[in-house]
Amino acid sequence: MNLDDFSDLIERPDGGLRRDAEERRERFVVPPGALGRLDELGEWLSAAQQAVPVRPIEQPRVLLFAGDHGVASLDVSGRAAGSAHELVRATLEGATPLAVLARRFSVPVRIVDAGLDCDPELLPEQVVRTRVRRGSGRIDIEDALTAEEAERAVRLGMAIADEEADSGTDLVVLGDLSVGGTTAAATLIAALCGTDASVVTGRGGAGIDDLAWMRKCAAIRDALRRARPVLGDQLELLATVGGADLAAMTGFLLQSAVRRLPVILDGVVSAACALVGQRAAFRAPDWWLAGQLSGEPAQAKALDRMALNPLLDHGVIVGEGSGALLALPFVQAAAALAAELPERAPASDEDAERDEEAEEKDGEETADSEGAAVGEPAGD
Repeated sequence: MNLDDFSDLIERPDGGLRRDAEERRERFVVPPGALGRLDELGEWLSAAQQAVPVRPIEQPRVLLFAGDHGVASLDVSGRAAGSAHELVRATLEGATPLAVLARRFSVPVRIVDAGLDCDPELLPEQVVRTRVRRGSGRIDIEDALTAEEAERAVRLGMAIADEEADSGTDLVVLGDLSVGGTTAAATLIAALCGTDASVVTGRGGAGIDDLAWMRKCAAIRDALRRARPVLGDQLELLATVGGADLAAMTGFLLQSAVRRLPVILDGVVSAACALVGQRAAFRAPDWWLAGQLSGEPAQAKALDRMALNPLLDHGVIVGEGSGALLALPFVQAAAALAAELPERAPASDEDAERDEEAEEKDGEETADSEGAAVGEPAGD
């Protein structure tokens, strides 16, 4: 598998239809620019859907890729190593912020186990059946995945994208349920942006103290040494310093762009996968929205590199897709306004005649005044 092949498969959203949507917007009773980013989003959705007026977002879905990372054993996370399955269980039971918001917005949640480090019996079969391997390797000293596992994970994400597109999902809110995932994500972003570990090291969704931050920074530094020699091959990069969940998420993002399925990115993990996807196919980010700023320095760096402007900045750092889900009503509002706002009534024949007469009169007055000015004698 070569991820660069996606470059030939992914097209940009329809520019002609976006111009049609812009022209239609100029005819609304609400002045252009009065709705701010809602106008821009409505036009983007029209281009993505190939429809003017835009269709409402009726079948969104939250998609969470789950996995454990061996680097968490270095105490670089606010959660215990190997405990991502607890996040999955809490989400399934409706006891997380994401689950509460999903209930409130009536959005279904799908969890995909790509690399959890737990006994399969602890979770429902429909979650664990997709697992690529049990946990990912400790990226500061060993590869996260074998080459074969990395390809399986990417193909898993591609298959999930096809399933969602075929089932009628019209927008995906993408997040992760991981322990140690922000360390791997920061490593990927630092490697692809050519920056140092200290620039991208954050404190994660669960929060860490200064000592843990220093351990995390050192782990990213060591992982970067292993990542830089393989920067020319995105799949090998994911195998070296990514993880099963990150590789699957990358495959999902790329195939979603192929299938013209828009995606809202959540935090630093989805941003890192998107950045890998951009390296493989430069048109792919045109199909993604940045839901929010998570406060992670690596996320801000990745979004800047992809020229994605976050929809929200509200200080939500809990992760798990919560911030991106909060952006969903904003996107739905943009679609509703673009579809349902009335256009100005067309001018009547009498109005048109009056406008023409006024223009002719203005032209005659201008000509008379210019003629008078030319005929005036010069003063002493």
